[in-house]
Amino acid sequence: MIEKNSIKQEEKAVLVGLVYKEQTETMLMEYLGELAFLAETAGAITEKIFFQKLPHPDSKTFVGKGKLEQIREYVQAKGITLVIFDDELTGSQIGNIEKVLNVRTIDRSDLILDIFARRAKTASAKVQVELAQYQYILPRLKGMWKHLERQGGGIGSRGPGETEIETDRRIVKDKISLLRKRLKEIDKQATTQRQERGTFIRVALVGYTNVGKSTIMNLLSKSDVFAENKLFATLDTTTRKIVYEQTPFLLSDTVGFIRKLPHHLVESFKSTLDEVREADMLIHVVDISHPAYEDQMGVVNKTLQDLKAFDKPVLTIFNKMDMYEKNTFDEWLDDEVKQDILAQLKNRWENETEGGCVFISATERSNIDELRNTILDKVKALYEERYPYLTQFY
Repeated sequence: MIEKNSIKQEEKAVLVGLVYKEQTETMLMEYLGELAFLAETAGAITEKIFFQKLPHPDSKTFVGKGKLEQIREYVQAKGITLVIFDDELTGSQIGNIEKVLNVRTIDRSDLILDIFARRAKTASAKVQVELAQYQYILPRLKGMWKHLERQGGGIGSRGPGETEIETDRRIVKDKISLLRKRLKEIDKQATTQRQERGTFIRVALVGYTNVGKSTIMNLLSKSDVFAENKLFATLDTTTRKIVYEQTPFLLSDTVGFIRKLPHHLVESFKSTLDEVREADMLIHVVDISHPAYEDQMGVVNKTLQDLKAFDKPVLTIFNKMDMYEKNTFDEWLDDEVKQDILAQLKNRWENETEGGCVFISATERSNIDELRNTILDKVKALYEERYPYLTQFY
C-alpha cells in the first residue's frame, strides 16, 4: 500500500476552496464542511478555511498569488502541517503550491484515497484502493514535491540512462498492470459467488456516506456490521441472508457515495459496485437531518445512473428522523404544529416516491416494524413476478 501522503493523527490542517463559474459560494461552503469531516475522519484537525472568488482556477497555483501568500503566512504562524484543496490539483500545481507554502499539500481525491487506504481490511479492498492510488499518482509524478516512496516486493532498479522520474513512471505502470490482473481475478471470484446465491431476491443498501446504512443493516439482519459516525465506515460489501415470515432474501451493504468521488475509485471498486448493478431492488438510505439531504440524494441518483442501475425498484428510507425533529422543532411549537409539519414532509415524499418510502430512526429503533413489513411486501412482489408458479418463497 502506498504511504506517500498518509495523514498522521492530529495533524493541523487548513482547507482551501474556490468560488468560480461552476461552483457558487453556497455550494463551496457545503463542500468545505464535508471536506472538514473528511479531514477529521483521516485524523486531521481543521484550523482555518480559505476561499477565493476567481473566474476559473489558476493553472499554476489554483488560487491567486495574493491568496497563496496569505495562506503561507498563516501556515507559518500557526505551525500548520497540511493544506487540503477541495478540488483536484495537477502534479505541477501541487509542486508550485508546495514551493511557496513549504508544507505538504493534497486535494480532496488524495484525502479520500487516504481514508480508503486506512479502512481497507480485506485483500479485495486493499487491491482496489492501491490500484486507485497508483492511477491517481501516475499523471502527477512530474510535478510532485516528493517522489513515490520506494518499497520492496520486486521493484526493479533504475535502468541505464533513465532519469528518476522515468523510472518512477515505469514502476507505477508495472504496478498498475499487476494490480489490474489481481483485480480481474477478484472480480471473477466475486461474480462466481454471486452466481452461487441461486434464486434468492437480492436487495442492496445504497446511499450517501454516513447516512446510517450499516446501522440499518445491523437492525434488519441482526448482524454486527462495523458502523461509526465517520465517512466511509464500510468499504467491503457485506451480504447477509435474511428471512422474514419464511421469505428469504439477500441484503447487501455497499460503500457510500460522495461528491467528487475520484473516478479511479469508482473504476477500482467495480466488483463492489456490481452488487448494486445486479441487485433486484435498491434501498436508498437518506439522512433527512442533513441540511443538504436533497443534494445528497441527487449525488446518489446520478451515481446510480452512471452505474446503469437507476431503473431498478427503489425503496427510500428517510433515516435519522429523531435528529430531524430536534433540528427543526423549537421548544415553543405545540404538538399539533409539529404533527402538521411532519405530515407535510411525509406527504411530499410519498408523492415523489409514489409511496415507496419509510421514515425511521435507526438509532432510536423507531418505525422499524413498518420498514421490515414494507421490505417484505416488496420482496414478495419480486418473487411473484419472477417465479409466478413457485410458492415456496411467498
